[in-house]
Formats: sequence, C-alpha cells, structure tokens
Amino acid sequence: MNITGSAISLNVDDVSASAEWAKAYLGFTEEMSAEGFCSLRHPEAGFNLIYLATGLPTFKPASAAGHAAGLLVVFTVDDVDADYARLRERGVTVVTPIETEPWGERYFQMSDPNGLTYQLVQWVEPTDPQYQPTS
Repeated sequence: MNITGSAISLNVDDVSASAEWAKAYLGFTEEMSAEGFCSLRHPEAGFNLIYLATGLPTFKPASAAGHAAGLLVVFTVDDVDADYARLRERGVTVVTPIETEPWGERYFQMSDPNGLTYQLVQWVEPTDPQYQPTS
C-alpha cells in the first residue's frame, strides 16, 4: 500500500462555521470547498481536516452520518501554555482548562461553533514515578 495523503472527515451542521474557526484559531487554510463540503490543510498537521454537512444525500454509508460522540481532534504542539494563553485571549471556548496528567500529557480542550472538541497537547516529564521511563 502506498498512502499518498490522509484526512479526517467530520459531519457538522454548519460547515463554514467550523471551517472558519479552524482557519482563525488553528491556522488551517482552505484547499477546496463546495456546497456542504470544505477541505482544509495545515503544513504541519499531516492530514486534511474535512467538514461535511450533516444530511448530505451523497454521504456513504448513511448509517455513519451524524455527529461523532466522543470524538477528539488532537494536535501535539511545542508550547501548550503559550497556545492556551493566546487562544483564550482570542476568545476561544475552552471546555477543559489546561491540566497535566501524571503520565506527562499537558493539554486543554476547546470547542468550535458546532460543538466539536479539539485538544492541544504537549508531552512533558511525568509527575508520577510509575510513569517514569525505565533505563
């Protein structure tokens, strides 16, 4: 298999609201769009972020249409604290304030206008000895 690209496709009620949010807050740019569809790219993401309007008759399989409960769109960043401060200052809706898990996952979560949850994470030194690497 020769994979030449990758994407995540998300069903939303308002395609342009999510697309504009991802462009404004996450730095994505529009690659292509049409009625009920928008594909965004980011030079560092490794995949395209695609938004499809909920209820498109062309969506297949129809049984998979609708919002994905429990889905997180996660990006690893270099400085989660700086991104947290910048995005809060810009008015992003934070749904989980910044915190650090004992295994070294420092993250926060935010939501877009359609209620999709995005997480920015930075891996730091674990605080719990059970998660320390063994030599």
